[in-house]
Parts: sequence; structure tokens; C-alpha cells
Amino acid sequence: MPHITLNSAEPGIRGLLRFRPETGRPLSELAEVLLRGPGTLTRGERELIAAYVSGLNDCQYCSSSHSACAAAQLPEGMGLVDQVRADASRAPVSGKLKALLEIAAAVQQGGLQVTEELIDRARAADATDLEIHDTVLIAAAFCMFNRYVDGLATIAPQDPALYAAGAQHLVKEGYLPPPGP
Repeated sequence: MPHITLNSAEPGIRGLLRFRPETGRPLSELAEVLLRGPGTLTRGERELIAAYVSGLNDCQYCSSSHSACAAAQLPEGMGLVDQVRADASRAPVSGKLKALLEIAAAVQQGGLQVTEELIDRARAADATDLEIHDTVLIAAAFCMFNRYVDGLATIAPQDPALYAAGAQHLVKEGYLPPPGP
């Protein structure tokens, strides 16, 4: 049960975004740019970074939601997402994505944990400055989103089918709320 009375029964961050639209809209815009905007990482890869960090933060709602979004946009589906979340260093992803996931894990521990060595490994694996930037920002933003969702004890459904259905909506419609009145 959420710590505050929300004006929506929607689970996770969705209820929070509706509770305070003046903060919800910019948060939604940030998610839209980071996860769906122009970039050389695929939408599935960016969602995978969000799911991975959310899992490291033990945020059930965000890890389930973004795992479903990643799976819906990656050819290998949920099998790959589960492998990355279990052990990113052994998952069958590119060396570049492994290096970026290592950076994301460092950000999750604290910004100062991102070392020159991690950046050098990512560059050696052909990660661009934009990809490194976006990985750090996705990881940092999801640390904030995870703490927002869990800090207010939002509802996190257990049924994976609900997250899969939500993922289909996000893949098609994106993160921006519909225009208000």
C-alpha cells in the first residue's frame, strides 16, 4: 500500500506521475528521450540498461516493467534479459554492451565508482562518447526512478503478463502522457 494517497490505482511510477503531473511530465519526457530518442544504442539495449540497474536496486516494479520493454524490443526476448540480469558479464551480448552494463553497475553503486578504466574498456569495445553519456544518464535516472517508486511504496503487481501488456503499450506509444485538458 502506498505511503501516500494517490489519485490513481495505477501501479508503480504511473500512479506517481498522475499524482503530480507538473513533475510527472518532465520525468516522462526524460524517460522518452533516454529510452526512445535518437541514438546508436537500440531501444531494446537502452531498456535493458534500465532493467539491469533497476534489478540491481531491487526495484520490482521498474525491473519487471523495463525487463518486459527490453524483451519486447530485443530479438532474443526475455531469455536474454534474464541472462543479463543474472550475470551481465556472461550474457551473450556484445563486448560494447557488456562494457556499458559494467559502467551502469558502477553508477548504481555511486557516480565516483565510474573509473577511467571502465570508460577505457567501453571505448576499446567501440562505445562512443554519446553511448557512454547515455548509459551513465540512464543508470543515474533509474536510480532516481527506483527510489521514487520504492520510497513511496507504490504497488508492484506480480503477474508478468501485466508488465508484458504494459511493454506493448510503451513500445507503441512511448513514455509521454497524453496531452492534458
